[in-house]
Amino acid sequence: MTTQMIRARKGEITEEMKAVAKVEGIEEEVLREKIAKGTVVIPANINHKSLKAIGFGEGLTTKVNANIGTSTDYPEVEKELDKLQVLMEAGAHAVMDLSTGPDKDASRLAILEKSEIPVGTVPIYQATVEAMEKHGSMVAMTSDDLFAVIEKQCAQGVDFITVHCGVTLGVLEKLRGEGRVVDIVSRGGSFLAGWMLHNKRENPLYEEYDRLLEIVSKYDVTLSLGDGLRPGCLADATDRAQVEELLILGELTERAWEKGVQVMVEGPGHVPYGQIVANVQLQKRVCKGAPFYVLGPLVTDVAPGYDHITAAIGGTIAASAGADFLCYVTPAEHLGLPSIEDVKEGVIASRIAAHAADIAKGIPGAWEWDLEMSKARKDLDWERQIELSIDPEKARRYRKEKNKGEVEACSMCGDFCAMKIVGEHLGADVNKC
Repeated sequence: MTTQMIRARKGEITEEMKAVAKVEGIEEEVLREKIAKGTVVIPANINHKSLKAIGFGEGLTTKVNANIGTSTDYPEVEKELDKLQVLMEAGAHAVMDLSTGPDKDASRLAILEKSEIPVGTVPIYQATVEAMEKHGSMVAMTSDDLFAVIEKQCAQGVDFITVHCGVTLGVLEKLRGEGRVVDIVSRGGSFLAGWMLHNKRENPLYEEYDRLLEIVSKYDVTLSLGDGLRPGCLADATDRAQVEELLILGELTERAWEKGVQVMVEGPGHVPYGQIVANVQLQKRVCKGAPFYVLGPLVTDVAPGYDHITAAIGGTIAASAGADFLCYVTPAEHLGLPSIEDVKEGVIASRIAAHAADIAKGIPGAWEWDLEMSKARKDLDWERQIELSIDPEKARRYRKEKNKGEVEACSMCGDFCAMKIVGEHLGADVNKC
């Protein structure tokens, strides 16, 4: 079995490419060329049977990811499956299973069975937990332990994996000399950094990168090259450690392409608004146009409980500048495990950011969606407005709760509705102007 990239280079248009081209409204041959070049990926593990193919990258609509997964405090798989259903209904385009609870394999298999969208994981999470169970210590993990987990997750059907291959001993030295405020906030990055510093050994994901490529190519798993040293606060943004890691990821992107492996590159993090465009442009240049997957970025550190908003602000400017994939942030970020309601809030906020950016980028269909909404508002066609809403359920509920009975306008303006007044008194004359 070969990868989508290898097949695209051979001139083949796969069923997955046909499905993505139809949804995106672009020519199949144009999409094939982008996949062959590496600027678009279709994460589609050959063993993920329930998957409906989705594309991420250049010229496509901006996509949104949602994170779920069990923890030691909340081990119930059923609750995560409920979240999965909600996030798919809310329009998420991918989901990451970050489970660290008691039965990680069962949780992942259940999510893969139910998910029609690509599923991603961070294998170092499971490898670390199992090392503690097996050896009594996280730092006792062997490279074979880590690669065994990667192989298992790929064989199970995971479509993309976050691997922090750019966290090297050299980069950690840059970090030490930087004097960061909050050091490392990436959980996977911190696991690897602790292992490397304790064992005085290089990152096995970097040192044995060809081994990693061999595994993922068997199942056509897309690599999501993780930013283990992403800034966790505004003060640490765009520093030497972050940039040094990115330079390594650029090199690793090209090495993956040489083997026909699809690649996305992950980015920050907490970034001041004025630095976001530069961060996106730098990644796109260094990584030769590979799809860019960003967490937020969050534009301020002082809004716990509202970080879905701080991330949506940053996500809009990032995607407008060329980022392709937004990882959602929920209101519970920095505070605790998100509830079902938090998951939906996070997805909708990120989808708003993605759509606003698609309008700015001129993605086909984005402008037209808003135009249809404007026409429905002019006509006071409330049912059509609800249908066109990014969250029809909330729009319908608000319409019902905020108005007494069936009213033509709304309770904000009532008889003084601008649309109604213009329609009654100026409509005919306006049309002649």
